[in-house]
Amino acid sequence: MNFLEMIQIDNAYLGREAWIMEVFIIVLITGFINWVQKKLHNRIISKLEKTRTFWDDAFFEATKKPVSFLIWISGIAFAAYIVGKNTDSVLSIAVSPMYQTGILFTVCWFLIRFIKLVEKNMITHKRLSGDDIDETTVDAVAKLLRISVIITGVLVALQSLGYSISGVLAFGGVGGIAVGFAARDLLANFFGGLMIYMDRPFNVGEWIRSPDKEIEGTVEKIGWRLTTIRTFDKRPLYVPNSLFNNISVENPSRMSNRRIKETIGIRYDDLSKMKKIIDDVKKMLKEHPEIDKNKTLIVNFNEFAPSSLDFFVYTFTKTTDWVHYHEIKQEIMLSIINIIESNGAECAFPTSTLHISSGTDASNAQ
Repeated sequence: MNFLEMIQIDNAYLGREAWIMEVFIIVLITGFINWVQKKLHNRIISKLEKTRTFWDDAFFEATKKPVSFLIWISGIAFAAYIVGKNTDSVLSIAVSPMYQTGILFTVCWFLIRFIKLVEKNMITHKRLSGDDIDETTVDAVAKLLRISVIITGVLVALQSLGYSISGVLAFGGVGGIAVGFAARDLLANFFGGLMIYMDRPFNVGEWIRSPDKEIEGTVEKIGWRLTTIRTFDKRPLYVPNSLFNNISVENPSRMSNRRIKETIGIRYDDLSKMKKIIDDVKKMLKEHPEIDKNKTLIVNFNEFAPSSLDFFVYTFTKTTDWVHYHEIKQEIMLSIINIIESNGAECAFPTSTLHISSGTDASNAQ
């Protein structure tokens, strides 16, 4: 081996060492940039948490992980390009489409995170401020936006990788028929959830029940396939959305008033006091601050029962709160008892009267 060949070998070795060093430096710089941006990011987020707006908090929180991912794929793509160029491999050709796909993934990831955080922050902010917010609408809009981002991202990614979007859509149109038959229950639940969002028979947090099925409880979540209901014994009940298309749903949470409907009986011996008792009860209800005077109010003698003279009370409370309603009802029932006793009457209870003929011959009975 002559001196010239030795020099060429040394230059080739130094050239290989040079691009390996370049790759190492690129990865090192990438890690340093990512470390710096994390520090800045955390400092910005800590300052934004002190503000009242939630949009900026959601934006910077949503960019935290995607920005780190973008920095790393940019550094790795650059390093891979250098490796492919110096080794004459196909790696340098594949870097460009893969890098574009990575950027698209990063953008979609950021948008999905941003939508989710805005949804969460909006609901939390409204609750803390005491403002009314329709959580069902917010949830529905957020889900539609996330689905739109995913579908758009997939189509653009396929286009960037060289696939024809028109061909994909055509295949989807033909294959949709087969998929529709195979997943008809899934589609039925999906459209059932869509109808719930559109017709709004109930919202998250409302109490519902069905007279057709054994369904009763508080709505916790309305998904695209299932609606989660928390029963009163605190058990979760998962109901397919398609079921709500075929049953009646009662929503007690939207009632305007609660009804008091009771029948009270007094003794037959107190017949002469019935009118005064009815008048006093009616007056008491009209003066009660928790009774809605704009609704039906009835107190009337109703029936000659086997063991009592019955009158009924029919009225509505202003409140719809379940606990407060029962407190009001208890107060009214005790007041009715006091009115009956104050008029010298008594509440009736089941009795039986035995009549014995005075002409019965005891000797004949033996």
